[in-house]
Amino acid sequence: MTKEDRNPSHRYLQLVLKSLISLIGVAILALGATFCRVGNVGLDPFTALNIGVSGKLHLSLGVYQLLANLVIILLVIFLDRKKIGIGTVFNMVFAGFLIDWFSTLHSTLFHYQPSLLTAVINGILGLLLFTLGTSLYMMVDLGVAPYDALAPILSSRLHIKYKFCRIAQDLLFMVAALLMGGPIGLATIIISFFAGPLITFWDHHFSEKVIHQVIEFGKDPSRKRIGHGFDVAGKSTYNFVKGSYVSTVEIQKKLSRYSDEELEQKQKQVRRNARQARSMLKRSVAQLGMIKNEKQRRDQVKNHDSDDQQSKRTRPNERSTKH
Repeated sequence: MTKEDRNPSHRYLQLVLKSLISLIGVAILALGATFCRVGNVGLDPFTALNIGVSGKLHLSLGVYQLLANLVIILLVIFLDRKKIGIGTVFNMVFAGFLIDWFSTLHSTLFHYQPSLLTAVINGILGLLLFTLGTSLYMMVDLGVAPYDALAPILSSRLHIKYKFCRIAQDLLFMVAALLMGGPIGLATIIISFFAGPLITFWDHHFSEKVIHQVIEFGKDPSRKRIGHGFDVAGKSTYNFVKGSYVSTVEIQKKLSRYSDEELEQKQKQVRRNARQARSMLKRSVAQLGMIKNEKQRRDQVKNHDSDDQQSKRTRPNERSTKH
């Protein structure tokens, strides 16, 4: 453990920054859900069900979703409270209200007739933002949404693979959303069954870099760190736009080769290798600086010795000339 890691103020700053990233992730997630909602392309099963039920009860989405999350979180606390964190609170409290607020803002700012083109644009933007927000708030590892905690708990308790538990859970909520008149569409299917590659893509190309910069800044807060963080974020965005299609295909290929457990192990291994590589690079740069300084010092000593020898050879010649 480094000196920076032991410093309580640095650990507190890191927690604050990671909590802020989690909150930003929830906000981006909610913005993505809003685009899917206004584009009439469907929402994730949980939100779709909440919209359907809240409409029948004449409640806002934010109020009903908070009540639904309170019921689920009690079950999660009873079964596995380790899944709960500050990120859980952010998601259960703010997601529904933010979707309501973003929907109102969207209807105020944009006035257009819905068409196939607007549905496609809103759907693509919604899916990208929804998966980006999910990646950010999950990557900081400060707890997951109550709905997302159900499948891992059931998988552990029932000894069933996670993917089967998640599929069954999403299908159950999807059927319930249909019965309640919730917005079920193409985006619902994509979010339920095919969002994994997109979230994994965001993890590798954006979220991991952002979280790493946040942790490094927490260890050594400075303006230089802030500027470097913006630079990394800009480059990451550029790389996403440049290679999104190729990278997505590659990720899908890799995902098809491994089981859930193997994927988790691979992810941990890649992160560990990345940390070791960064540490090795820092040590190598430091050693290179020491070697350069030592070489410069030796060159100066050699030049000084050479000057002394030259002066000694000159002095006897001067004496013989005088005699």
